[in-house]
Amino acid sequence: MLSEFKEFIAKGNVMDLAVGVIIGGAFATITTSLTEDVIMPVVGAIFGGVDFSSKFILLGSVPGGVAADDYAALKEAGVAMIGYGAFITAVINFLILAFIIFLLVRWVNRVMRRHEDEAPAPAGPSEVDLLTEIRDELRKK
Repeated sequence: MLSEFKEFIAKGNVMDLAVGVIIGGAFATITTSLTEDVIMPVVGAIFGGVDFSSKFILLGSVPGGVAADDYAALKEAGVAMIGYGAFITAVINFLILAFIIFLLVRWVNRVMRRHEDEAPAPAGPSEVDLLTEIRDELRKK
């Protein structure tokens, strides 16, 4: 069983997947930082200099000892609210990540097409040779 496990792990697809997951996790951290530390402060400045990620609509009552404008404290206290700022931040984060993945896949596809174009033609007769051979056979009949 151990040898089967080693064989499974050594397969290229499993290693490619592992590398992809690790790089994807690191890339998601970079994208999250870009969204929260660069883009959202600019969006907040455009909309009046507020921290956009902590915008919310309060749906329930605020328990004693919790500030009514502290999103993190209200969330920790379990108060019913709609955190639309955090949602919009997550959507922007997703769109950035999806766009970068799109660019990456587009680049890989271009490289693969170039590689296919540079590949040697398959061995064997060309289309012209085959048509000539068919013509000659038809003339014999």
